[in-house]
Amino acid sequence: MNTSSHRPTPVIVFAYARREHLKGAIESLLANPEAPATHLHVYCDGPKRPEHREAVDAVRRYVETIRGFASIRPVFREQNLGLAKSVIAGVSEVVQAHGRVIVVEDDLLLSPHFLQYMNQGLDCYAHDEIVASIHGYRYPTAARLPETFFIRGADCWGWATWSRAWAHFEPDGRKLLDELHVRGLSDRFDFEGSFPYTGMLQDQVAGRNDSWAVRWYASCFLKGMLTLYPGQSLVENTGNDASGTHCVATDAFSQRLAPAPPRVARTALAGSAVARREFVRFFRRQRPSVAARAGRFLKDLIPRAG
Repeated sequence: MNTSSHRPTPVIVFAYARREHLKGAIESLLANPEAPATHLHVYCDGPKRPEHREAVDAVRRYVETIRGFASIRPVFREQNLGLAKSVIAGVSEVVQAHGRVIVVEDDLLLSPHFLQYMNQGLDCYAHDEIVASIHGYRYPTAARLPETFFIRGADCWGWATWSRAWAHFEPDGRKLLDELHVRGLSDRFDFEGSFPYTGMLQDQVAGRNDSWAVRWYASCFLKGMLTLYPGQSLVENTGNDASGTHCVATDAFSQRLAPAPPRVARTALAGSAVARREFVRFFRRQRPSVAARAGRFLKDLIPRAG
């Protein structure tokens, strides 16, 4: 597939109080050739505590200096929503207005090929109801994987979706958890017990976290929907440096970014057994670091300090 047949998809970046992380994310986006034609929305949450105000204001001052996109729309929240409500509201607003959206958080570094891959994936599978999203990060598995492949469910480290798929997002974690139990899908949902997604969803229901990401994954998983991944990662996560409230320092998820864009061409609309097996092996090898990945899903509970 060549360049996108549509205008470049709008991008949302969610930020709070980490100016340097956000600056890295924005600069990496600007290295994409599609950036000058891309409309950027930057959602900045309000401070949760008075002591966060200085770092929050530093982020907002930086946002006001951003140039290089087709347009920049800052959204400065007066009140603190927390990441979950901020993401759900922001994605819902932009996808309703534009039909599709690319979503980035402030601690992601993007490949110069990220926007090309996202736009091509969104074009390629726009009318396939079974496809929930396009994802940019790929775990550093030991084995090589196909150039692109599908995994059941959804993910949250640099992703894109359409209004038709986002309509399936179920905010009620109790409904999701009950359906997983009734259908006997918890072990499958947990990648054959290698990652504690069900426990994370239980904690969301109990009010111990407010993760939007585990609910997005569960919503798509229960519908049997698929997410497209690249064979080589187009996203590097810089948030596992202990700067986030719920994150510990680890390099277990570090990735070398793909040196070239993946070729996005139609592939079978089914989950890849090979890729799933490699994901399970990776999770099991990295058990001491699983808490860091879980922390990235659970970080919604308390916004990150700067």
